[in-house]
Amino acid sequence: MMPAAMPARPLVSVVFSFRNEAENLPVLVERLQATFAAEPVEYELLFVNDASSDRSVDVLAGLRQSNERIKIINMSRRFGVAECARAGMTYARGDAVVYMDTDLQDPPEVIPHLLAAWRRGAEVVHTVRTRRDGESAVKTWLVGRAYRLIRFGATIDLPIEAGDFKLLSRRAVTHLLSLRESDPYLRGLVVWLGFTQAQVPYVRDGRHRGRTHFPFFSRNPWKTVIVGLTSFSFGPIYASGAVAAAGLLAAVVTLAVAAWLGAQGGAQARTTALVGLATFFWSTLLGAVSVVGLYVVRIYKDVRGRPQYIVASTVGIDESARN
Repeated sequence: MMPAAMPARPLVSVVFSFRNEAENLPVLVERLQATFAAEPVEYELLFVNDASSDRSVDVLAGLRQSNERIKIINMSRRFGVAECARAGMTYARGDAVVYMDTDLQDPPEVIPHLLAAWRRGAEVVHTVRTRRDGESAVKTWLVGRAYRLIRFGATIDLPIEAGDFKLLSRRAVTHLLSLRESDPYLRGLVVWLGFTQAQVPYVRDGRHRGRTHFPFFSRNPWKTVIVGLTSFSFGPIYASGAVAAAGLLAAVVTLAVAAWLGAQGGAQARTTALVGLATFFWSTLLGAVSVVGLYVVRIYKDVRGRPQYIVASTVGIDESARN
């Protein structure tokens, strides 16, 4: 089935996951309104409140009095960015859905470029950061290495420096919401969906007001790296198996050397044999764990619930004949 034709004046939903952003919300809404004023679309702004403890909800309620396009979704407790983004998408009615942060590091003025790529046929549009303003050189370097590590181990081609500022078509959103796995790595899942994907380069601004909620040496960035690696890479298990094989080879060589030293009456034969035996038992134990890990991988692939494939379109197929 081919994608549906785009409406003459489509609805664009913008989803925000936020926590304690009272200082940034008025400026964010003002810039969004100015951005969409120049676009031939309808829009709605869905703010998902991740259990804020400041005046964020009151600020949004005040802004909503002059703009009923603002909608608020309050979570029952603190769930996290990805979970809130997914909740916002569930309530979004748009033909296209943009999700982004509220701290104004992702400029709303980039949205027209995302919409332009969507109108050209892209169903997933990534923003790719060409520069990070307002962040230290150390953090920028570490973040870049983390992205490259995740991409190196991934089974799909993940773009580097593409964060949580994206546009998804309605069809892409529907498929994304069908993936029910816990701790979702959205940056990878939207790539895994496939379809036509595009990239829009931009400069990431410094935070408008307040402190970042995700300093690099805190829990969330490291959790993101671990979730990214374990969502799209089984490399650590395969690496363990390779190390076990190398250790077993080393053990065999060491034991052979110990046997040769023993035959020659060498004083180091006993010590070498003990090293060889220790290496042998260590490598076989690691190898056994790796084999179990391979079976766990197969179980994990089945229970995480992703569909085996997604069909983008068909030609000459009778859809009513599908089982």
